[in-house]
Amino acid sequence: MFEYIRTHQRIMQLLLLLIIFPSFAFFGIESFTRSNGAATAVATVAGQTISQQEFDSAQREQLDRLRQTYGQQFDSKMLSSPEAKQGLLDELVSRKVIAVEVVKNHLSVSDQSLQQNILSTPGLTKPDGGFDTGRYKSLLAAQGMNPAMYEQRLRQDLALQQLLSAVQGTAFSSKTVADRISAIYEQEREVQKMDFKSSDYLAQVKVTDAMLKAYYEKNSNQFEIPELIKAEYVVFNDEAVGAQVNVTDADILAHYEQNKKAYATEESRRASHILISVKKDSSEADQKSARAKAEGLLTQVRKNPELFAKLAKENSQDSGSAERGGDVDFFTKGAMVKSFEDAAYKLKLSEISDLVQSDYGFHIIQLTAIKPAAIKAIDEVKGQIAADIKKQKAAKLYAESAEVFTNMVYEQSDSLKAVADKLNLKIETVASLNRLPSAAIPATVPVNNPKFLKAIFSEDSLKKKHNTEAVEVAPRTLIAGRVLEYKAASKRPLEEVKNLIEAKVIQIEAAALAKKAGESKLATLKAADSVSGFAESNVISRLKNQGISGDAFSAVMKADAQKLPAFIGVDVPGSGYAVYRIAKVNAGAVDATRRSSERQQIANAVAQQDIYTYVEALKDKSKVVINKSALAIPSSAQQ
Repeated sequence: MFEYIRTHQRIMQLLLLLIIFPSFAFFGIESFTRSNGAATAVATVAGQTISQQEFDSAQREQLDRLRQTYGQQFDSKMLSSPEAKQGLLDELVSRKVIAVEVVKNHLSVSDQSLQQNILSTPGLTKPDGGFDTGRYKSLLAAQGMNPAMYEQRLRQDLALQQLLSAVQGTAFSSKTVADRISAIYEQEREVQKMDFKSSDYLAQVKVTDAMLKAYYEKNSNQFEIPELIKAEYVVFNDEAVGAQVNVTDADILAHYEQNKKAYATEESRRASHILISVKKDSSEADQKSARAKAEGLLTQVRKNPELFAKLAKENSQDSGSAERGGDVDFFTKGAMVKSFEDAAYKLKLSEISDLVQSDYGFHIIQLTAIKPAAIKAIDEVKGQIAADIKKQKAAKLYAESAEVFTNMVYEQSDSLKAVADKLNLKIETVASLNRLPSAAIPATVPVNNPKFLKAIFSEDSLKKKHNTEAVEVAPRTLIAGRVLEYKAASKRPLEEVKNLIEAKVIQIEAAALAKKAGESKLATLKAADSVSGFAESNVISRLKNQGISGDAFSAVMKADAQKLPAFIGVDVPGSGYAVYRIAKVNAGAVDATRRSSERQQIANAVAQQDIYTYVEALKDKSKVVINKSALAIPSSAQQ
């Protein structure tokens, strides 16, 4: 149990969050808690609707995640079944009740907490310790987001974590139970082993023709030759389209001139600050006290600007920048709170601001560097522009030609030549295809895709030798094929496999003789103990199995050891049979550090169960109404 928890601890901690968060990142809490009566509702939860649009969007997002996870093996039809729709709807109901509870409990996240969370994001710290604003924005842009969008969604997710963390924090696990489980893992058993190897009994085996025939008939599937197809096929994808796309210098220049802003770097500024914290809603006395302290520091830095870093380290209450002498690194417009940004962009180099008030308190800002706005020269971005234009042209050509490909392989179904000539595609040939993907061929090869194999083995393809339909085996990758030759499934004759069968029968019979001898010895030992024939003693526990195979180890540790010595017999696949003698049982050494870790693992598991139970309780108390007609989901979906 501990090994499972230890191995899957991260999974167990985030199990519900992984289900819930993607939807909040996509929709946001507001969309889960506002009622949209105008849209068709697939369900109503606690008076709030789950619209058809929300359901469709969640389904598309789920499709994208599964396609990324399973690649070529993913079939989108898997999510079209009533069971799959029901499962997705159940998830949406869970998300909805949690979102409603977040709003109901007025959970929110402060600007400071949000900023600290972003600043601590792995991978966004420069070598000098500063926050990499440029990388932050580029990563968001790659996801189709800007900082404002992301920060809104992150704030919502952090509010959600508050709710679930509150539930998790109330979990309680018994120390007695945890110690008992730890004791089971620590228990040691002194064991000896006696082997009965199949190889020692090979000479005693007598094989008859009847035995060979019986094995052949009983295991006929082992000797089947699967049906095989020789086929020709054409693949239509970005590579095929890209070969037909040309990009000229004129195209590149026109794109550059039309999109100069995309190659511009806006002005960025670097500043240091001293923060004297005071909450926006604090008392007037606290406000005056904080202002007075800030004004005193402002007087000092204006008198001796070279002391700014020293005074920031000693007095600034922004822990993130204080240790760096107040340095907040380079930033662009939109990265800082407005009052801070406005003041910083009015300063001249090395100038120190007046007091600047924000929701965090009072700032003293010194401008330390300016990077002016700039536009990259065309030669710097020529390669990227050419690639972008080619991609755009290829996408347009693909969209236009994909329909041509699909129609032609269907309308001219007796040959692939017409579509190959039309779209400049190469007709390829493949031999020895069978109904199941081959482990010897990469899963990314189009002809090894399960959907294509299903199409090429269809009745229309096999009997009428028609082209298959255009099959999408990957994003923007279509394939169509046609059967050239077909060989039906057959069975290898007995005479051909006789020697192979004989070797297997000998092994089976020898293993049976070894087991018979082992069981006889086991019965004798249970009647009268003896150490004769056993190997040297080994001390094992659930923390160290000393090389004993899994099944044997499990049997030894489960054996009733109230009366010693105890004996058990175990089949050893591929080897024979083994008898184990359990001579002693000890409590084992107590490792306080490990026990503490195991108690925490049990507590985490209990906490996750509590979260699951909490969510189920929210669902039970919410009035859930399912619109079965909207989804054609069976009545079992109704809560």
